Amino acid sequence: MKVEGKAAIVTGGGTGVGRATGLALAGLGCSVLVNYSRSRSEAEETAGQIEALGVKALAHKADVSDDAACRAMVGEAVKAFGRLDILVNSAGTTRFISFLDLDAVKVEDWSRIMAVNVQGAFQCARAAKAAMEAAGAGAVVNVASTAGINAVGSSIPYCASKAALINLTLSLARALAPAIRVNAVAPGFITGRWLQGGLGASYEAARQRTADNALLKRVSDPEDIAEAIISLIAGSDLVTGQIIVCDGGVHIGR
Repeated sequence: MKVEGKAAIVTGGGTGVGRATGLALAGLGCSVLVNYSRSRSEAEETAGQIEALGVKALAHKADVSDDAACRAMVGEAVKAFGRLDILVNSAGTTRFISFLDLDAVKVEDWSRIMAVNVQGAFQCARAAKAAMEAAGAGAVVNVASTAGINAVGSSIPYCASKAALINLTLSLARALAPAIRVNAVAPGFITGRWLQGGLGASYEAARQRTADNALLKRVSDPEDIAEAIISLIAGSDLVTGQIIVCDGGVHIGR
């Protein structure tokens, strides 16, 4: 897909991978709605940086677990940009819980994590379908995780949610074809406040250990994941239903 002149929604777009992806899309000439649920100041800052690149931007608050909010967000994007071509489902949540402490996992953890990470991606894609078809074509990229492949991550519910998101990617690729392509990236360790906040004092040791185990001897920054996302949007129009692991080779080892 030629990105210049197109319009995108990036959920969770004010921070981390979402922010890096929005800026990368803007650098290619794409207008971007920067979605957020809590990070208003960061989303507005990101939108300002996108506008400085010469394209339109909009910071928009919506909880992706709310279907009505997803539909309203798509409506705002079309109103602001006149079209919608790209959706990046980067919004996500978790709670850091030891896999060994099964009793620490609450019903509320399952409900919230699945609602945002899986249901939210589905609802955003469903809401975007008509607008993308009206534009002639569309590209959806879901931000999954290697946690959904190897079941190692912040918590059991998080790993299960990312496995479900990978499955959802395949289902949506079938359901939305031929006009809309659906793919996913599965990052491993990503530098930034998500893991810094979750791992606390063990963050640096975990980062170094992961880098040591990676074939490419480093972990990902948000910009690395954004580049993988862009490759699925701006690359071949015959790629759909694919899960691209972006972890420096940790998953295959030596």
